[in-house]
Amino acid sequence: MRVYVPTTLNGLAAAHAAGELGPAPLRAYAVTPALREWYLSDDIEELEYAALVRAAQSALRLLAADPDAPRRRAVVAVDVPDKAVLLDTGAEYQDQVSLGQVRLADPVVLARAAAVHVDATDAEEDVAAAAGAVLAADGGDDDARFTVDGAEDHELLWFATQEIPTLLP
Repeated sequence: MRVYVPTTLNGLAAAHAAGELGPAPLRAYAVTPALREWYLSDDIEELEYAALVRAAQSALRLLAADPDAPRRRAVVAVDVPDKAVLLDTGAEYQDQVSLGQVRLADPVVLARAAAVHVDATDAEEDVAAAAGAVLAADGGDDDARFTVDGAEDHELLWFATQEIPTLLP
């Protein structure tokens, strides 16, 4: 199963140094039954893109919690065995933020990553503003939601895992 693990560039640097994403349990996003129902599509590429977007939204929350991290969202795409993915169906149906959310019971060896998705440097200003507004947006503030949507206008770029060292701060 393909999962998308949200992180920051600081988190990616730590994972690169340790050789794994962790500690467990890890929050990730995947094509889950609730995401399929919400997105109303059978196209797996569209569904995986929706899961990637959910992970990028979660990366904003990580940036809000880490003021020292460069203001760029990062998501690591990893293929893991289905049995490694824990699905909390009750939590997943609670709100829009949790759609597609899964947990990984164990750390993930970074060498198993399929790709890394990171904002371009020209997104930093919008991502910084969104990271500052994401908690208010989660609370229903429409102006903050508009600011968060500004970051979502930026597509994450695709990088091969061999390129991780060039992305690190």
